[in-house]
Amino acid sequence: MGEAAKEYAAGLAAGIATVITGHPFDTVKLLFSFQRITVEREVKLQAHNIQAQGQQYRNALHCTARILSNEGVKGLYRGASSSFIGMAFESSLLFGIYSQMKQSLQGKVQSSRPQLQVIIPSAAYGGAIISFVLCPAELVKCRMQVQGSDSVITKYKKYSGPLDCALKTIQSEGIKGIFRGGTATLLRESIGNAVFFSTYEYSRYYMHLQLDSTSCWLGHQPKLLIDTGIGIMSGGLAGVAFWSTVLPLDVAKTVIQTSPATNPSTNPFQMLSSIYTRVGVRGCYAGLSPTLARAFPANAAAIVTWELAAKVMGINRV
Repeated sequence: MGEAAKEYAAGLAAGIATVITGHPFDTVKLLFSFQRITVEREVKLQAHNIQAQGQQYRNALHCTARILSNEGVKGLYRGASSSFIGMAFESSLLFGIYSQMKQSLQGKVQSSRPQLQVIIPSAAYGGAIISFVLCPAELVKCRMQVQGSDSVITKYKKYSGPLDCALKTIQSEGIKGIFRGGTATLLRESIGNAVFFSTYEYSRYYMHLQLDSTSCWLGHQPKLLIDTGIGIMSGGLAGVAFWSTVLPLDVAKTVIQTSPATNPSTNPFQMLSSIYTRVGVRGCYAGLSPTLARAFPANAAAIVTWELAAKVMGINRV
């Protein structure tokens, strides 16, 4: 297997780890967010005060408890099948493109110190490319998640599965419909991944630097254990940085993709302006708690899996 193929394979493993760890948090975030956002009247699904027919959630923990009570563990994994496909392919592309472009921009000069002029364009380009994979996968996932028996969205169209959702969306809205929210997704992924990989590379570099300078305190700890610990911390921090930066764009994307309106606004900034007018800054950061609760473990799992897979396949990563 060539070096490039190994990078893509390592990324695929990271994507699978992300879904297993993070999808339940994502379901809670999506449902709980709906209670914090009120947008234009025709967008009927964004309301905890629109109609008192659906379940009202006091907080993210209560939302989780209600889902488990009514639907069991499988309720937390609504839409997970499309996520596994989308996230595995997306992560494979993201990590593969990032690694290859970073290597290309660095050329033959291998510096152990992170270089923003290399990291940012590599990550932003990778993020922009994967947005075309993520947009339809997330549209299907979001629409599957909001139709559960414990959802506040009681009038939303029912789908028998992800494929049924995708086919009915294309049938009713055309190919354009499956890419609804594409602009918001592209902005979120290009900006977010530039922040993600910058945070990851710098935190990883400085933690290694700090541990090297205090190696006498560590004794003869196994290198794998140390690398795993650094991977957990750097990956977790990078995930938190990603979502702290781009959550408003994700909120706008979710509203755009799940709106039952025939021709909703697809401009993320117009959507955020509408949310801000009605709810304030709090609405733009709807679902922040479950998002950050998901960000650390999911991205820690992704980075540890990525680095471990790279080691197993003999990839020499600076």
